Amino acid sequence: MQAIRCSTLGLLRSTATVSAMTMISRVLGFVRDMVIARLFGATMGADAFFVAFKIPNFLRRLFAEGAFSQAFVPVFSEYKSRRDHAQVQRLADEVAGTLGALLFGVTLIGVIAAPLLVMLFAPGFLADAHKYDLTVEMLRITFPYLLFVSLTALAGGILNIYGQFWVSAFTPVFLNLAMIGAMVWMAPHLDDPVVSLAWGVFIAGVVQLLFQFPFLRRLKLLPRPRWGWRQEGVRRIMKLMLPSLFGSSVAQISLLVDTIIASFLVTGSVSWLYYSDRLVEFPLGVFGVALATVILPSLSQQHGQASREAFAQTLDWGLRWVMLVGTPAMVGLLVLAGPMLITLFQYGAYGPHDVEMSSRSMMAYALGLLAFMLIKVLAPGFYARQDTHTPVRIGLIALGAGMVLKAALVLLLAHAGLALSSSLAAFLNAWLLYRALRREEVYRPGQGWWRLMGKLAFANGAMAAVLWWGARDWSQWMAWHGMERVMYLTLWIALGAAIYFACLWLMGVRYRDFRQKAK
Repeated sequence: MQAIRCSTLGLLRSTATVSAMTMISRVLGFVRDMVIARLFGATMGADAFFVAFKIPNFLRRLFAEGAFSQAFVPVFSEYKSRRDHAQVQRLADEVAGTLGALLFGVTLIGVIAAPLLVMLFAPGFLADAHKYDLTVEMLRITFPYLLFVSLTALAGGILNIYGQFWVSAFTPVFLNLAMIGAMVWMAPHLDDPVVSLAWGVFIAGVVQLLFQFPFLRRLKLLPRPRWGWRQEGVRRIMKLMLPSLFGSSVAQISLLVDTIIASFLVTGSVSWLYYSDRLVEFPLGVFGVALATVILPSLSQQHGQASREAFAQTLDWGLRWVMLVGTPAMVGLLVLAGPMLITLFQYGAYGPHDVEMSSRSMMAYALGLLAFMLIKVLAPGFYARQDTHTPVRIGLIALGAGMVLKAALVLLLAHAGLALSSSLAAFLNAWLLYRALRREEVYRPGQGWWRLMGKLAFANGAMAAVLWWGARDWSQWMAWHGMERVMYLTLWIALGAAIYFACLWLMGVRYRDFRQKAK
């Protein structure tokens, strides 16, 4: 039991480290989006860039953060545990060479076929020739980001396996810095200033990859790329990766479908979905992704050591933390949607109408935040055991249900219906993953879950009541200047958090209850 406690403390420290680094990146991301909103708002140019960035970003999450990471980490962890350093280095070399060559081909095709990709992913843009041409131009600049960031994910995966989580968590900071710098120094010199955003994405991909090199060299694992398609380790990763391409990215496919449908809606719909999704992504990235990043190597190691009890307890520990952090984040985003959008984005070209439209989709996305976080913990329970087929099957069911919901809800709620359908499909995905883990007897809930859920419901209810009472007047928020908005938003968030944790403390919930896994 002492070993389990020490393991859990290590996981908690690593999660805190990744969360802190991600927090820095997300805050800078908000600064970046504030500059975008001020300069470009929810205009035709902004819609064009968000589509041009979403396509390689979707493939990044599909290849780099999704299927590749979930296939690479378990295999590389096994090599690290059971083989010598020379074999580990050889696997890194062969994966880097094979992945790099394949993605270079994909990137080349993407740049050449940019007009077709825009037709496929934003067919509604064909009605506006300038909007379509601008999107094609920016897509050709942003598409190579896929190659650079996928190799960055490979480097980050190696560093995570060796416990250096902070490096890969800090790396996204450079994307925000590059895009802000491009808007400040490059945009004034371009005929179409919005194109500066695309160049910022390209520059960021190069910088992110180079940043990781010194840390890999310190581990003596800086890859020397070589073709290794037929090698055993590479083939195992590819075999696991192919079904994971879909199973790990149902949420991203759903968001991309949202963009396709939104391209047919009124101008601004793509931007409204982007701004609202960005706010919901903040807690998901700071905590949900951080937890998933840390928990997958731990589960892979426990599966390799045939430690079923530790495996189940790690899952239980992760789910408890999701409920503790995810439920107040969901409630806070629902109640404070308007004030957050006003505070962060309502300047310059982004007006009150944009706040109203974005708030609708933001609240719809916020409803699914808890489900998105649960998937981040539940899915590694399959990938760590090198079971990629079950998440694929479940993902197909969830995606199919989501498509039906989109067709119905977009007619009733326009762009907000797209967001709501994604949230409902995510809950179905999470429930089916949970049920499969229970049915396979991989996970057994620890004691005290029903009591914990009751306490969380009370604490969240109290927090929601106070926030709604104090921050519901949007007209007042719009009348304040920028610093007043920031001050009051910070005050209400702090007050809400204080009420939430005070209620939990009064009901007997303590930090030590989450520091170790359920016995």
